[in-house]
Amino acid sequence: MDTKALRQKILDLAIRGKLVPQDPSDEPASVLLERIREQKKQMVKEGKLKAKDIKNDTIIFVGEDNLHYEKFQDGSVKCIEDEIPFELPEGWAWCRLNSIVDVRDGTHDTPTYVDKGIPLITSKNLVEGGIDYSNVKYISEKDAISINDRSGVNIGDILFAMIGTIGNPSMVTEDILISIKNVALFKFTFSKNLSNHFVMYFLDYAQEDMKNKPSGGLQPFVSLNFLRTYLVPVPPVEEQQRIVSILADSINKIRNIDVLKNELTASVKKAKSKILDLAIRGKLVPQDPNDEPASVLLERIRVEKEELIKQGKIKRDKKESIIFRGDDNSYYEKIGDDIENIDTEIPFNLPDNWIWCRGCSCFSGMETTKPQGEFFDYIDIDSIDNRLHCIKKTKRIPVIEAPSRASRAINSGSVLFSLVRPYLENIALLEEIHSHSIASTGFYVCNSNGLLLPDYMFYLMISKYVVDGLNQYMKGDNSPSISRNDIENWLYPIPPIDEQRRICYILKTTFATIEKLEESLI
Repeated sequence: MDTKALRQKILDLAIRGKLVPQDPSDEPASVLLERIREQKKQMVKEGKLKAKDIKNDTIIFVGEDNLHYEKFQDGSVKCIEDEIPFELPEGWAWCRLNSIVDVRDGTHDTPTYVDKGIPLITSKNLVEGGIDYSNVKYISEKDAISINDRSGVNIGDILFAMIGTIGNPSMVTEDILISIKNVALFKFTFSKNLSNHFVMYFLDYAQEDMKNKPSGGLQPFVSLNFLRTYLVPVPPVEEQQRIVSILADSINKIRNIDVLKNELTASVKKAKSKILDLAIRGKLVPQDPNDEPASVLLERIRVEKEELIKQGKIKRDKKESIIFRGDDNSYYEKIGDDIENIDTEIPFNLPDNWIWCRGCSCFSGMETTKPQGEFFDYIDIDSIDNRLHCIKKTKRIPVIEAPSRASRAINSGSVLFSLVRPYLENIALLEEIHSHSIASTGFYVCNSNGLLLPDYMFYLMISKYVVDGLNQYMKGDNSPSISRNDIENWLYPIPPIDEQRRICYILKTTFATIEKLEESLI
């Protein structure tokens, strides 16, 4: 069930006046709007508002020709029929947001942060249905007072993200002092009859449209004027309450469905992880004593490699390691002439005929290449679906516009493994590629030297053992990443080739069933 689409559909029905029946005895919204206009004029007389605060207020009405018009403070009238998004029921009325609520924003400057003080709410702190204080930053009381002179936040006000992630309207429900930055503030200063919950649901509905009309810049944003002049449909006060009641109940039920979906999704992910863990520990399929041991295949690969070294076709890898079990049943590693006991590095026991191997001994290494021809297919980090671990879409780029990062040579059977957080699970097996495909340097390209089947290599690299194990080596502040050496020094459990085939068959059939379940949850 697509709960997001369901939620949007219910909001759409509500905002168009189709969620609850109209009651002809309800006071028309036009009467409410007139009262708000009179209240604002009175506030100007009392000095609570300035004349400039209401100079942009307008009246939207339907003319004798059944078209919508807007009357401005100077008396001029303009036909705005082409702006009206949909028809409203009898008793409803259109207006601009600034006609019914006080629309402000917070500071645009960055105050000095302190360890303890007043929470400064920014766009990143607004989440669906509330305010997330878990990663909030704090400012001094002096700075907060300065900001709140412009935009004091009170219970019942609505906050709305203006920059980056646009939307996430959140009602203030706690009586605590907070300040805002790059966040719009909707205050219900002019009428206590207008439902702030209805306005919040409207903003929830309208945010999708607003996201499609942002201003430019490095980050998308909506301006204060854009928000103030945004058209809002206003129902009669009594109908606002009926709509809010139905919406609150419906959205609460949808959230409960989402909770169950998330729990099921987490259980599915945990099940896949457990199955993979059993596979790479030799506990998913039975061992066959007739299988050629992985150590025999590795020795054959080493002999072939040694012959190529003698022929001068390749150079000797000084890091090449041989891991073996001694007469004392301990694990040893030989690099060059040095032999060292590595029992403390071995994470778990393996079945007979399996071996432990460093990445430098089971991967054939990466090649660097430059794009050729007129166009090439570029695989960047965001080209990969990190849930399904597959290529979503490559980028067709002219060679003359090739990014400097486009230099990783890839082949069918290569496994792309992201080096960069937060994309460490952006991993994919390349089953079929175009001859002009090139990957970003943000990947380590795993190519088997013959010891690993491509499918098993893929399952091994997406396992929790590998991903979480390599994650511990993440370094850097601005763009944390792991290195090529981290991957090539890691220990990998290698089964016999025939057992790799049996493992991959079970994993493919099992995961195909699980993925059908996952699709039903989306």
